Amino acid sequence: MHDQDTGTLLRRLRLERGWTQRQAAELLGVSAQAVSKWERGQGCPDVGMLPRLAKIFGVSVEGILDGDLLPAAPDGGNMKKIQFYVCPDCGNILTAAAGGQLACCGRRLEPLEVRSADPDHAVTVQEVEEDWYVTFRHPMDKGHYIRFTACVTPDRLLLARLYPEQGSEFRIPQLRGGAKLYLCCSCHGLFQAKLP
Repeated sequence: MHDQDTGTLLRRLRLERGWTQRQAAELLGVSAQAVSKWERGQGCPDVGMLPRLAKIFGVSVEGILDGDLLPAAPDGGNMKKIQFYVCPDCGNILTAAAGGQLACCGRRLEPLEVRSADPDHAVTVQEVEEDWYVTFRHPMDKGHYIRFTACVTPDRLLLARLYPEQGSEFRIPQLRGGAKLYLCCSCHGLFQAKLP
């Protein structure tokens, strides 16, 4: 952590919100002199203050420590490079169209690696009316099941969460335009399957 970089960032974030040093100090429960000192690079906030700073300014603790917020490159409005993330603690499912730094339950998440569907994770897809009826022979036990499926086109994402002891089939609307089907196994990760 560099006092000067962190101070410059805190000042920029405060000014973006239109707050005075006194207003920021009141939100943080410190004196205006402390905020002024931080912004001038004459010291840094106490480590215990960092989560509160991150919350009121809407940034990560890591960003405050680095003294810089590194913006992600623009994604160009395309879902082709979508990434899926699953929190190992709570099972929360997150997606990002152009990457980024995602965290859940205090952990930084890494994107799931996509693999081609193997025989254990293969699907059968039938067209039924305006839907795709997808079946698979994968177990749906409490410890080993398909966590979610996602159908992705260049401009849409349809995500369906599946649960243990649920049937091994689902229906999704047909999405045209180069759709890809993903299945996430609770034990083996993310697989891509073929659609008609």
